[in-house]
Amino acid sequence: MPIDSVLDVARDGLNYERLRLDAASRNIAAANVAVPAGQEVTLWQVGNSDSFGQWLGQGGTLQQTPVASRVVHDPGNPLADSNGQVRFPQVDLVQEMTTLMTASRGYEANVRSFNLLRSMMLRSLEIGAK
Repeated sequence: MPIDSVLDVARDGLNYERLRLDAASRNIAAANVAVPAGQEVTLWQVGNSDSFGQWLGQGGTLQQTPVASRVVHDPGNPLADSNGQVRFPQVDLVQEMTTLMTASRGYEANVRSFNLLRSMMLRSLEIGAK
């Protein structure tokens, strides 16, 4: 496997984990943000493929996906409907926090592999110079 391919895998892994961190952060931030009546309730997720292997080299995107809403009775809220109901995204905070932790650890692992590959490349240049 060429060195460039290994670097590409590490770079794609870093990008993928960064997108996962971004999506989970946005979802947690949106947990208590009311959605106006008539507007679709959405959360963020990393899109483009079903597996990481298919995702390599394609880049990734964050996509909004429709989700269920939780309804709170708050007639004083300006975003309440005619019945005084306000809708919020149904966010599973435990899942989102778990995603944050695993994505952070995955990002760290990709950084370590990238740094290891870099040091191996530098060492091979030193050996080749002798």
